[in-house]
Amino acid sequence: MTTPLQIGFIPLIDAAAVITAVEKGFTRSEGLDVKLVREVSWSNVRDKLNIGLFDAAHILAPLPIASSLGLGHIKVPMVVPLTLNLNGNAITVSPALHAAIMAEIDGDPFDPMATAKALSRVVAARRRSGGEPPTFGMTFPFSTHNYQLRFWMAAGGVDPDEDVRLVVLPPPFMVESIASGQIDGFCVGAPWNSIAVDRGVGRILHFGSDILQRAAEKVLAVRQQWAEKNPQTMSALVRAVFRAAEFAEAPDNRREVAQILARSEYIGVDASVILRTLEGRLKIAPDGTIREGDRYILFAREEASVPDPVQAAWLYAQMVRWRQTAMSPEALKAAQDTFRPDLYGAALGSTGLPQPGSKALGAFAGPRFDAGNIEAYFASLAAGQG
Repeated sequence: MTTPLQIGFIPLIDAAAVITAVEKGFTRSEGLDVKLVREVSWSNVRDKLNIGLFDAAHILAPLPIASSLGLGHIKVPMVVPLTLNLNGNAITVSPALHAAIMAEIDGDPFDPMATAKALSRVVAARRRSGGEPPTFGMTFPFSTHNYQLRFWMAAGGVDPDEDVRLVVLPPPFMVESIASGQIDGFCVGAPWNSIAVDRGVGRILHFGSDILQRAAEKVLAVRQQWAEKNPQTMSALVRAVFRAAEFAEAPDNRREVAQILARSEYIGVDASVILRTLEGRLKIAPDGTIREGDRYILFAREEASVPDPVQAAWLYAQMVRWRQTAMSPEALKAAQDTFRPDLYGAALGSTGLPQPGSKALGAFAGPRFDAGNIEAYFASLAAGQG
């Protein structure tokens, strides 16, 4: 007897643990009969999870928080019993914008502060000449991509709401949009940055891990009501996906995982592109320049799969900072309560889980984030520290 489940996902490499859990039989061994449903947009994933068409979903880390708070849509309380990955994004720009930034840069081109300040000078020059402001694509208003772009820009003096245009695009549409000149850059998860580089229409400017060393990117989310009614099924799903995350993390398994993800029903791109991402060896320019980053994407290493309420607090703080909601102690608590290390521990029989926030976010700029004193964080930002 197996329990049927429908799980939604977007064609991204950070869906690896969910897809691998099914393909390697980890879900079946837990008594689950999982049907994976590929979607094109995060709003589709959110809406189908909200109304119960999906039992669980591979979803943007901020979206369960927004859903639990009723931001941007109807209020549906969610819980996150497992983080699918830390990091995994990159900021890619067109060759023309890359050249403009490099012409203005003062410092290391891999330093996000140097590039952000150079972008500020590019923006100012365009304004003086009467040119259009740069346009950047991101995947959803409530997304780490949006917040990473804004954090990077603001650190260099760029107002992301006034000096540039930010537009929402589904991940698979990013490459065509930059190729057609509709956007000048984007922040998205793998493999779409690499596809843009391979096509010669983009250059990877920064890895997401350059902006924050540890950023919750995608999570496994379920409705709170569903979790309360189906605790054993949820625990079984967490165990299966965690086992798959460990499998995908192992170097000896990367080629097999890449071949699975490359299939047309999942991501539908060349396996070699996916393998480079899993190895943290990304081609960042059309001339073949390779940049390595062992923290480009983390599935299970460094307790990456533990849902950390401090990560939830940081995401909520970005919602407040960028005026998606007002600051409220009650909302902050609700946001943190969305990320549930207790459910993770119960499913895996884990003891001695790391203390929330025991591993720093590692932002490249600004004040140290303290989830217990967000007001002081905002005061430091207002004083020009980020």
